[in-house]
Amino acid sequence: MFNLYLLAPLEISAVKLKKMEIDEAIRESDDRRLKTKYNNAIYVVRRALALYSVEEVALSFNGGKDSTVLLHLLRAGYFLHKREQSHSNGVLTDHEVAFPIRTIYFESPSAFPEINSFTYETATTYGLQMDIIRLDFKSGLEALLEAKPIRAIFLGVRIGDPTAVGQEQFSPSSPGWPPFMRVNPILDWSYRDVWAFLLACKIPYCSLYDQGYTSIGSIHDTVPNALLCVNNSSSSKEKFRPAYLLSDGRLERAGRAKKFSLPVCRPAYPAVSNGMISVDSNKNSTLTATVIGVGDEILFGTVEDELGPSLCRKLHSIGWSVSQTAVLRNDVDSVAEEVERWKSTNDVVFIYGGVGPLHSDVTLAGVAKAFGVRLAPDEEFEEYLRHLIGDHCTGDRNEMAQLPEGITELLHHEKLSVPLIKCQNVFILTATNVTELDKEWDCLIELTRSSGLLVLMEPFLSKRMTTNLSDVEAAQALSKLCFEFPDLYIGCYRKSRLAPLIISFEGKDQTRLESAVEALSKKFPAGQISEAN
Repeated sequence: MFNLYLLAPLEISAVKLKKMEIDEAIRESDDRRLKTKYNNAIYVVRRALALYSVEEVALSFNGGKDSTVLLHLLRAGYFLHKREQSHSNGVLTDHEVAFPIRTIYFESPSAFPEINSFTYETATTYGLQMDIIRLDFKSGLEALLEAKPIRAIFLGVRIGDPTAVGQEQFSPSSPGWPPFMRVNPILDWSYRDVWAFLLACKIPYCSLYDQGYTSIGSIHDTVPNALLCVNNSSSSKEKFRPAYLLSDGRLERAGRAKKFSLPVCRPAYPAVSNGMISVDSNKNSTLTATVIGVGDEILFGTVEDELGPSLCRKLHSIGWSVSQTAVLRNDVDSVAEEVERWKSTNDVVFIYGGVGPLHSDVTLAGVAKAFGVRLAPDEEFEEYLRHLIGDHCTGDRNEMAQLPEGITELLHHEKLSVPLIKCQNVFILTATNVTELDKEWDCLIELTRSSGLLVLMEPFLSKRMTTNLSDVEAAQALSKLCFEFPDLYIGCYRKSRLAPLIISFEGKDQTRLESAVEALSKKFPAGQISEAN
């Protein structure tokens, strides 16, 4: 089922990094963000080593960049842990501390040969006690945990990985799996953080990463990242830049696709429509939206809400009906209750206000609670924020980069410095004024035309009629008119108590509007009803 692969440590060579050198390289780095990430990861490692004995922990290693980072964090963390326990007042040397943590490697026939070679070379270089398992992950763990007293396993899981949903830095294994504690020291690390660490510490990594691979799975579902392709018309052979030159960490998994005979250097974004609803089949129907504003300043009357009415008009212009508008205070539960109420009864919910790092910015937390998920660091969004606000976007858990986990889609547009946020059928807008809202809306409509995010239906048409009749005189005839034209929205209002009564007609059929206006005119003497300016 599994083999023990134990190699004696080699003499320290140029490629073997001392545990002290890793810690020193980070201390000497000017990258404040990397230092923060490193310190927090080391804390998790040392915390785990304090909770469990060395015999009770193991490292899951697969030869990839994330597990390579994890290996060296463990080596540094174990050294610092032992030095603290030492009676030599911190004079403990690297030579005195072997690395005793058991390493698990699931060997697969579909793994890249380069991954296998790098794994065995790493095991030899650092004298790892390596259990080679040739079973599937679950069966292999069951066999290993039956044979060994392992209670916790260090994993190189990062937020954004398919298996990361719901995990914390310490997370018990899922129901149905053998019981053990999952320890995730680099859970909140980004693609940038991984490469910053490897390069700062000059850590050897698998050669595939220098060939354009940015995320490595099996030989059946992994190709070089097309975004790193170097186009060379003089050569038919495709060439790629190294993985650490991928400027946008959000696209790390762009090479995770089935292999085709077509060239890898193809457009990164194929024009495929995978929208929520077909546009053409719904032109004459009506869909409903709820518009929610969040802000105590609106409720206190400190500022006037201009975004809500503007958003209603915009939805009206694409044929949507707004069934509900609300303004909520800065309270997570209030937002969660309102979103939960309307996301299931309306086709779409738009929410604005309360987005940011301040204590009053509760919108994202409220949306997450409405869907029953947690807020978690989003690597893709953090990359945007890092480019936008630079060094201010630091820390181990950047509050602005936390989004509802597992349900968030970022909608990118070249005109937007920060993408729009969509959580299933809830759109979260970051606009703070009408000008910003206009820009976000125009981008959303452009994205809709290319990918079908919303349904663009026939816009509402309107007619306005006016009369000097009193409300009492007009009431009975208007009530009958509503029964005669149930497909139209018929409303009445006055701009002031003494101003004329304005009767509004809203609908999508011009003929029906004209028929309703004609029917209204016939209910009163000639000249009593006229078209409003």
